[in-house]
Amino acid sequence: MKIVIRKSPRSLALLLSAVALVIATAVLAIDFSVRFTTASEQAKRLRTAEEAARNDPAATEAFNLEVTQQTAQSLARTRRQRAAGIALLTAAGICVALVKWRKPKKPPLPTTVINTVARQVSNNGSASSAEQPPHVEFAPPPIDLAPIEPIVTRIGREQRHLIPLLHAIDHEYHYLPPSALSQLADLTGIPRPQIAEVATFYSRFRTRPRGKHLVQVCRGTACHVYGADLILEETRRLLNIPPGSDTDLEGNATLEVVGCLGCCTLAPVVRVDDRVVGHTEVQALPSVVDWSGPASVREDGDQMLSATASQGASNGRAEENNKFVSYEIRVGLGSCCVAGGSRDVLESLQRELKAQRLNATIKQVGCVGICHLTPLVEVVRPNAEPIVATKATPADVRRIVRSLPPNVPWRKRWRSSVTNLWQPAPSADMAITPCDIIPTSDLRVRRFIDPQIRIVTEHSGVMDPTSLEEYRARDGFVALNRVLQEHEPASILDAVERSGLRGRGGAGFPTATKWRRLQQAIGEKFLVCNGDEGDPGAFMDRMIMESYAYRVLEGMAIAAYALGVARAYIYVRHEYPLAVRRLRNAIERMTSENLLGDHILGHDFSLHVEIVEGGGAFVCGEETALLQSIMGHRGTPQLRPPYPVESGLWGRPTLVNNAETLANVPWIVRNGPERFAAYGTATSKGTKVFSLAGKVRRGGLIEVPMGMTIRQVVEEIGGNVADGKRFKAVQIGGPSGGCIPASLAETPIDYESLRQVGAIMGSGGLIVLDDDDCMVDIARYFLEFTQRESCGHCTFCRVGTRKLLDVLERLCAGHGKRGDLKEIEALCHSTTMGSLCGLGKTAPNPVLTTLRYFRDEYEAHLAGRCPAGRCKALIRYDVTRDCTGCTICAQKCPVGAIAATPYRQHWIDPAICTRCDVCRTSCPEDAIRVV
Repeated sequence: MKIVIRKSPRSLALLLSAVALVIATAVLAIDFSVRFTTASEQAKRLRTAEEAARNDPAATEAFNLEVTQQTAQSLARTRRQRAAGIALLTAAGICVALVKWRKPKKPPLPTTVINTVARQVSNNGSASSAEQPPHVEFAPPPIDLAPIEPIVTRIGREQRHLIPLLHAIDHEYHYLPPSALSQLADLTGIPRPQIAEVATFYSRFRTRPRGKHLVQVCRGTACHVYGADLILEETRRLLNIPPGSDTDLEGNATLEVVGCLGCCTLAPVVRVDDRVVGHTEVQALPSVVDWSGPASVREDGDQMLSATASQGASNGRAEENNKFVSYEIRVGLGSCCVAGGSRDVLESLQRELKAQRLNATIKQVGCVGICHLTPLVEVVRPNAEPIVATKATPADVRRIVRSLPPNVPWRKRWRSSVTNLWQPAPSADMAITPCDIIPTSDLRVRRFIDPQIRIVTEHSGVMDPTSLEEYRARDGFVALNRVLQEHEPASILDAVERSGLRGRGGAGFPTATKWRRLQQAIGEKFLVCNGDEGDPGAFMDRMIMESYAYRVLEGMAIAAYALGVARAYIYVRHEYPLAVRRLRNAIERMTSENLLGDHILGHDFSLHVEIVEGGGAFVCGEETALLQSIMGHRGTPQLRPPYPVESGLWGRPTLVNNAETLANVPWIVRNGPERFAAYGTATSKGTKVFSLAGKVRRGGLIEVPMGMTIRQVVEEIGGNVADGKRFKAVQIGGPSGGCIPASLAETPIDYESLRQVGAIMGSGGLIVLDDDDCMVDIARYFLEFTQRESCGHCTFCRVGTRKLLDVLERLCAGHGKRGDLKEIEALCHSTTMGSLCGLGKTAPNPVLTTLRYFRDEYEAHLAGRCPAGRCKALIRYDVTRDCTGCTICAQKCPVGAIAATPYRQHWIDPAICTRCDVCRTSCPEDAIRVV
């Protein structure tokens, strides 16, 4: 048998180069060897011939001949060595290039397509598939109960300490082990049933172990309209979490649903351990939940910056640098900003300023409000208009810094120029980056900011939220000093009454009326700041507590002085860790400066403030339920009367105001009640802070005067919805609010006008909806939320919301029946009339308003159609003839419902398709439609 060996051109070239390399090396080696062995003999012959020529002239000819021969040999050897050396280097270079060269491989098949093929083979029975393991919980690690006693000693043993104790135990073990709860009962004396009922009431606590990683999917309103349900479904599939469980069998990850993470402008949002990921896409989830990379836990941004250290002054002589102007570079480090990447931008700025040797100070600031342009970097330049870099990323930092004029001595500039020779300059590709460097007078900034009035958000984007000195420099504590010096608590109540300030957390009860009732009470009194803010789609109070913690505390101190209160509490959602940290820092600083504590500023007035973290219960936004939670009980609403101002915490008179209400008080005292009352309407005075999110171009946190219309907010400030879409409605007031159609967009935003159209102000969440949103689905979403968050204390709320939800789920599934709409109206009326607290009484509002203004959509669902193409059971995806067969949809599909058939029209398997909408949004030819 004849064997044929075929070599590729690369192999032959490598072989020839190797042969040339060997020959050249051999030639050089032989030449050096011959030269080494004959050098002494040639030198001896030359000396002998030279000596003979000196003694005998007849020998001169022999000497010249010897010189000529040796010179010829030397020149020939040199030419030979040069040629061999060139051949050696050339052959060596060719060999190295051929060895390192790799034939370009065919791009691997996308993982989604591979999974599709494997899944189809398994479904067809061509390959054996392993049986699903039985549903069992993974075994938790052994529990060491030694930390329990130190925790109890540090926090306390009273009933009011129960929720902080549970938080500490949960932090220690990542869940509440039953054995730990038993020991807690023994150490505190709190009965085991009471501990159990509190631990099982709040969603934050769980008695089953968590996995190594915690993945939380936000289901706030903004996240819902951007597809949070699809994110949740795909995350569950990726983590291999079996049905009926929230943790995979190996205990690697636990999946939880959160009512709202307060980052609505980044919707949809996922939190992985301590890292928040915004604008999450279904196709990007594998990288989001990838544990193989570095740990995602990072230090808080407040600890990253020392006290305004100048980068320029760190090099060279300080007195020399003082001759040059310094830039102040401001970076927002609120929760939304950090989730959007501002912390990474700040770190890159620190490195780049050091490399460029610029005289600049990096300053962290609070929420800038312009959330749609974050991460936002503002550069304040002396004698020049400030500039901002919008949607900045670490890749944009070098371009931002190099765009600034040099402001350091020429020697440092020269060294920076030399250093830059080894650093790539900003490339022309930067033109396509979404980051723009623009002056603050640019319309993209002014259109969002100019219509606003700053009272609560005064000095937005300017102050360091952790600096007491900066707050003082901008009229901080001027109001508190004034009221303490005047010694007239009654004048404070008069000013609040003349201002027309109403509660900013719900129905808008007059603030002065509530304060006067507490002032008339006798005995020990308490003050509570409600920072629970459980409305999905709202993040105003979070921003206020994060960015203006000193302002909230100053407002609390003024209210406490006017009402004779010596002890106050701030109740904060556990989902707001940054707000908790900054409030605690502010309390510590104010106490050290005698602005809190005993005998404040030398006056006969003392106030002690304590922070209580909630356990994850929306119903605790209701003031009586909140007070129960502070006392360490289940957050169950109580019958009123008596009202909290008559009998609240531990039966004592208690004032409950939300964070925004209290943050208005210092401004009113400093500027006068008449100036505050000049804004707004006759019955709704002042301004209101809103979180503007949803299907709007320019989302963020805004503060506008009361009475501005919905259209002005959505179109003038928000920039309306995207091109090709239609502004459909606004959802305002959270689960207790309603959906107002675009036809009523001229409605003023004040308490009375909103109530007339079936909504309420609520805490101020404002979600814009377009024609892609199904109003029946929106109503179902809110009913699902309120039904889940109901404390279950009263039958009408517990049962009524459940029955309403059943009807709406039936409609969204295409199983509606005649009479459903009348049943919905009857259930809404019964739930409103019979519920005990505000949660149950207002839970039907989203249903009633959508049924009132969008009845045609309900009737379409009765006929088995979803006009918006949102309800998955009523739609399917179809590929049109515009398909070019590019296979992008097959590559993006997370479940492999599309077979990859290049250059042919694709087809979607309806049995596998999960209606995640990834194929339609990723198709470059718009060849996929919803039918």
